[in-house]
Amino acid sequence: MPRRALLSVSDKTGIVALAQRLLKLQFTLISTGGTKKALEDAGIAVTGVEEVTGFPECFGGRVKTMHPMIMGGILFRREEKSHQEEAKQHGIEPIDLVVVNLYPFARTAADPSKSQAEVIEQIDIGGPTLLRSAAKNAASVTVLCDPADYDAILREMEMSGDTSAETRSTLASKAFLHTAAYDSAITAYLSKGANGGVIFHRGKQLRYGENPHQWGKYYELYDAGRSGGVRGASDGGNREQGTGMRMRIVRGRRFSKGRR
Repeated sequence: MPRRALLSVSDKTGIVALAQRLLKLQFTLISTGGTKKALEDAGIAVTGVEEVTGFPECFGGRVKTMHPMIMGGILFRREEKSHQEEAKQHGIEPIDLVVVNLYPFARTAADPSKSQAEVIEQIDIGGPTLLRSAAKNAASVTVLCDPADYDAILREMEMSGDTSAETRSTLASKAFLHTAAYDSAITAYLSKGANGGVIFHRGKQLRYGENPHQWGKYYELYDAGRSGGVRGASDGGNREQGTGMRMRIVRGRRFSKGRR
């Protein structure tokens, strides 16, 4: 059975080149709205999501991918015989690759010219659902939420025919990180800053914490709106890590009674 990829992105960086290479790997491409148009404008054959679901996009695009023919294709467990039988019974075909990035909520919320209604409209519903579904089923499904990962993943697939279980697990973790930061930004906006959260990533064990008898870990602050971050930190103690955009969390460990 030909493999299928679902492409539905707000940031269209690299999407045409990705689609072209996926076609060479014998993927069938499924897409939505603006992504579908961008691919068709580039001469790439693509199947509209409404052709898969048998139901049109509606409510101004608020509902398009949340349908059993899509969600089932991502979530059903390939190794479970009962899931295989259900998929066959309902005509659900597997979706093996999910490429999704989210509406630019944080950027819209930071724009003082935007009304609350315009900001609310940038709360992505289907995108996080697709990412979380694909990440949950990383045993079988590859999920991509960052255009910076496209080339490395394509090279792995071109060399090996598929992504490894380790790669899929790493990408799943990244997808959950991305949706967590996205939800945190929405919470902060809706609560007018009363609620929110800080997401850390790239944790690195240090040789010691604030003092030699403690241990510490170095983290970078995750920004869902951009890629990259602080690099090149040493693995010494917390005091070596400096200030600026770097973040650190120190954990004390009790080594003997009455002493930390």
